[in-house]
Amino acid sequence: MSVDTRVAPQVHPPDPSGAKVASPRRGGLRRSLVRALPVSPAVILLLLFLAGPIGYCAYIAFTDLQLTGQAQSSFVGFDNFRAAFEDEAFLNAVWLTLVFTVLSSLVGQNTLGLALAALMQRASKPVRTVVGGIVVTAWVLPEVVAGFLLYAFFRREGTLNAILDWLHLPSQNWLFTLPILAVSFANVWRGTAFSMLVYSAALNEIPKEITEAAEVDGAGGWRRMWHITLPMIRRSIGTNLMLNTLQTLSVFGLIWVMTRGGPSGKSQTLPLFMYEQAFQKSMIGYGTAVALLLLVVGSLFSVVYMRLLRTEV
Repeated sequence: MSVDTRVAPQVHPPDPSGAKVASPRRGGLRRSLVRALPVSPAVILLLLFLAGPIGYCAYIAFTDLQLTGQAQSSFVGFDNFRAAFEDEAFLNAVWLTLVFTVLSSLVGQNTLGLALAALMQRASKPVRTVVGGIVVTAWVLPEVVAGFLLYAFFRREGTLNAILDWLHLPSQNWLFTLPILAVSFANVWRGTAFSMLVYSAALNEIPKEITEAAEVDGAGGWRRMWHITLPMIRRSIGTNLMLNTLQTLSVFGLIWVMTRGGPSGKSQTLPLFMYEQAFQKSMIGYGTAVALLLLVVGSLFSVVYMRLLRTEV
């Protein structure tokens, strides 16, 4: 004889007062709405002034909109993107953008900022004040002013060639022979302060007991830097690289003042190429497509850095 072990469903008696009982799902939704209420103005502003323009630009990128000589625009699909990848000037701008970003951001600002932060930790207070003031001054200068200063430094009759002539070394027109290197150095000079400040804060968070213990064990300066310092500030390195990369991808005024993308497009990065197509040649649709591709490149860099930051030390 088998015994039925199934549990009978519980039946809740109706509320004698007749009041309706709110479901847990509806109560949770109400609490979520109440919590989201304080941030709703910020969300609305972001949608209005950030997502809205991006969406409109994405629409224009699929049209043949022009500034002059056109009554109305028409939808052209992927023609602008297809024309970009078939344009040698666009491919040259992509290559120069990658060179400019790697030289001035990934290598220049990141490495020099870390070196300055490490050296200033061991320097005296007067040296830290003077060096920090000089580096930060270059950072807070307006981009146009910094561009004119570096133009005066690299031009044929500029400061760099005067120094080389005084040292009896050969001089040249740097803005004509090596323009992408000149603008990369200018961006390093202007933007290193941000990396220095980020790494200074990160290095100050490292417990002194750890470095002192490694020094007692006989670890030299390079070994302490490689095995202790860099792993412990890895998240700061990733954050700094991401912010510097995104800022470098959008540099326009500095290069425009120094070279205007020349000569013959040898320093024309994607922002300058986009400006030329959209406002000098009046092809707004094509220029906006290039801007959208630049946004995609920046998003790819951000995804890579965010994946690196997700990994714990």
